[in-house]
Amino acid sequence: MIRLSTGAALGVAVAAAVATPLSAASAAPAAAPTQAPGVTAAQAGADKDRTALGLSSDEKLVVRNVVTDRDGTQHVRYDRTYKGLRVLGGDLVVDKAASGSVRQVHWNGNGKAAVASTTPAVAETSAESSGARRAGYAPKKNDGELVVWAGTGSPRLAWDVVTEGVKADQTPSRLHTVVDARSGAVLTSWDEIAEGTGNSMYSGSVTLNSTLSGSTYQLKDTVGNYTTDLNGATTGNGTQFTDADDVWGTGTTSSRQTAAVDAQYGAEKTFAYYKNVLGRNGIWNTGAGARSRVHYGNAYNNAFWDGTQMTYGDGAGNTKPLTSIDVAAHEMSHGVTENTAGLNYTGDAGGLNEATSDIFGTAVEWYANSSADPGDYLIGEKININGNGTPLRYMDKPSKDGASKDCWSSTLGSLDPHYSSGPLNHWFYLASEGSGAKTVNGVAYNSPTCDGSTVTGGGRSNIEKVWYRTLSTKLTSGSTYLNAREGAIASAIELYGAGSATCLAVEKAFTAISVPAGTQSCGGTTPPPTGGNLLLNPGFESGAVSWTGSAGPITNDTGRPARTGSWKMWLGGNGTTATESEQQSVTIPATATAASLSFWLRSDTAETGSTAYDTMKVQIVDGATTTTLATYSNVGTSATYAQKSFNVLAYKGKTVTVKFLMNEDSSLQTSFVVDDTSLATS
Repeated sequence: MIRLSTGAALGVAVAAAVATPLSAASAAPAAAPTQAPGVTAAQAGADKDRTALGLSSDEKLVVRNVVTDRDGTQHVRYDRTYKGLRVLGGDLVVDKAASGSVRQVHWNGNGKAAVASTTPAVAETSAESSGARRAGYAPKKNDGELVVWAGTGSPRLAWDVVTEGVKADQTPSRLHTVVDARSGAVLTSWDEIAEGTGNSMYSGSVTLNSTLSGSTYQLKDTVGNYTTDLNGATTGNGTQFTDADDVWGTGTTSSRQTAAVDAQYGAEKTFAYYKNVLGRNGIWNTGAGARSRVHYGNAYNNAFWDGTQMTYGDGAGNTKPLTSIDVAAHEMSHGVTENTAGLNYTGDAGGLNEATSDIFGTAVEWYANSSADPGDYLIGEKININGNGTPLRYMDKPSKDGASKDCWSSTLGSLDPHYSSGPLNHWFYLASEGSGAKTVNGVAYNSPTCDGSTVTGGGRSNIEKVWYRTLSTKLTSGSTYLNAREGAIASAIELYGAGSATCLAVEKAFTAISVPAGTQSCGGTTPPPTGGNLLLNPGFESGAVSWTGSAGPITNDTGRPARTGSWKMWLGGNGTTATESEQQSVTIPATATAASLSFWLRSDTAETGSTAYDTMKVQIVDGATTTTLATYSNVGTSATYAQKSFNVLAYKGKTVTVKFLMNEDSSLQTSFVVDDTSLATS
């Protein structure tokens, strides 16, 4: 839906979830999605919430999605109607306690939706003429819908005119023009179909989860991600890509399958990242797979995804696909944004929207862990769209692209979203890695701050989770950078605690990009560690990576909840005699003045009494010496996560092993679940 461009007509072969699209009619899907978890039950309570919020009976709340925390707290995102008219910009998020009582409301705009009259003074045909003029091309379709516009200022009766056609540069368009139904003035406009970029001749040889159907293979995996060939058309469902030997593409444009491989690979890795790391079951959180529809044209290669059209090519007759994994994930992440906060593509919200896709495009690139395209904080570095080997965007210092901004200002919202995205991209890098010069995964960065401060990073994997929670539970369609700061700090407190290194990194990074402080603060006095988290894969979201020991404890099995994400270390729970362990070696700097090992522990047991039958020990192994820092047992278990911390400064200047050792007796299980580990120094 949103473009990833530099001004030229660029685009990406991406994927479309098999569900009812929210935008382009030309991308009609094969089937409607199943309902996201909790939506039906939440809709049943919508009228009660409407009354609790003091809204009139003229307004109706329509549930868009629901996020439920482990303690039963629900974040219910609503759209609205007013006297039967759709309210554009009328979205809100209601935070509800497990009891059902309303705790907090995140309103879009001023939260009001009522208008004096629902009878327009401006005819629909007049509004449609305004839309056609704004489009600047001969419309193939031009329709208006009477709505209430509540995105900015006071609510107004308006026409939402949707104009469809093809621009002069031959890119498709589905332009929304919102026209005041009383005065005829154009209030705002945006195009659903946007120009982007991409390629995946850059991920090398990849594994695709194809499906054997009869005697041929389909480019389709078990969850429903699949890719079709439009054979030169720009509409329709296309033909399923098939192959006789399950070897797809050649890595060059000589094969029509090459772009399809890129699209399918991007769809599969993006789906896996959201599910395995963030706990989101696809674009709509329903488990629905994603569809790519690939078109090869004379001047453009088009791909259609999630009811939205993307184009790629250079407009000069070159049909080389341009899809790298970060770009493909960028485009698909726009679908997640649309189905959570629904951030507008104008003003501050436009910048937040575009940067969100950069953030999760970057996250998926790290998650894919391809040696051909390693994780970094550069956007589209593989596609060489500038022709001089430079990336499309830089997260450590966005202004290096010549147009993006490093720092927030009150005029930022007047810029193209690709450039107003700069400050949030800058925030993500600073909050993840910190300020100053450093080399990360073989790439040199030098990230300044707008106020001259020094920022210590809180760890990329933690910051990804903070931003996803902010997007899914705090932001609305018209959110600003100030709303983003408030929401991110609140999310960091909820996930990691006030005063935690992660929360402090989130807060300091927003200050460092000049976003003014609001009411949210991390508080506390815990200094951020100058060395960051020394443990690798500390939240286990990469699976059994960086940790060694028994097979099985590092898992995303839903039998016990993770504290954050989907993965954790689950020791025990066998009910039979067992010994399990996981460990990781780490070097504590000799210059450290403080060193703390911490983790979050949840435990439960079927044992009774005061005898310790099952135990878990936390140990430091220093050469031949093993020191037990703490022993936990079936006595005094707690099914609520609690943080445990230990001073390990005594091991500075040494390489030691952090070890978790569990012993369980022959009957009755005890489960010790560990998550979000850290060994931080200062």
